[in-house]
This record gives sequence, C-alpha cells and structure tokens, in this order.
Amino acid sequence: VQLQASGGGLVQAGGSLRLACTTSTLTFSSISVGWFRQAPGKEREFVTAIRMIEDKRYYDDSVKGRFAISKDSAKNTVYLQMNSLQPDDTAVYYCAAGYSVHQIFVRQSKRYDYWGQGTEVTVSS
Repeated sequence: VQLQASGGGLVQAGGSLRLACTTSTLTFSSISVGWFRQAPGKEREFVTAIRMIEDKRYYDDSVKGRFAISKDSAKNTVYLQMNSLQPDDTAVYYCAAGYSVHQIFVRQSKRYDYWGQGTEVTVSS
C-alpha cells in the first residue's frame, strides 16, 4: 500500500475533522500530495494539495479559509484539517500522490499516480 488515508467519520455541521494520509514507500520530500473528494452521484473533485519540493499549498475556492493542509515530514504524513464543515462537504475523501505533478496541474486527479483507499466524511445538518 503506497498511501493510507484515515480520519473520516460523522460530524455535525459546523464541526471539525482531521484526515491523515501516510506513506511508507514514497520519497516524501519529492512528492506532491493532493486531497480529492467524491460525493454520491458526483464526479471526483479537487480539494487541496501540497507540493513538498516548494512547500506550497493549493486550495479549491470552496474550502479556502475552512480547510488546511499540512505535513509532518518525520511521520511521512499529510494532514487535512477540516473546520466549519457543512453538509455539502459530505463525500469520500481520497489522498493522492505523484512525483511529477507540476504546479499548474495540481488540481487534476489524472496527474497523480498513487491513491489511498478513501475515507468517508459525513456531515449532518
């Protein structure tokens, strides 16, 4: 398993969750890690990403100011802190990684070579 995602669950609107994405096989300092989500009946969409080589973060407008991506290089783990969750945030969240994800392509899921198994987030109203 290249990527392991965890931390999903059920939370009330306005609540918070923190997801984690861990790798034990990829070279952490060289990859880009993205979080994508897929709601029932909808296409997978970009949420946020971090490019380790430049330590730069990217966010979809729908989560700016509410979600934060961070890393712990000692643990080879990327975190997605999700605050002020809303029912529209309900989805299966996937982490993905790639070695050659250019900054102009971080929002494109097809640019990532490795995918975690997904973790479900449900926000009740």
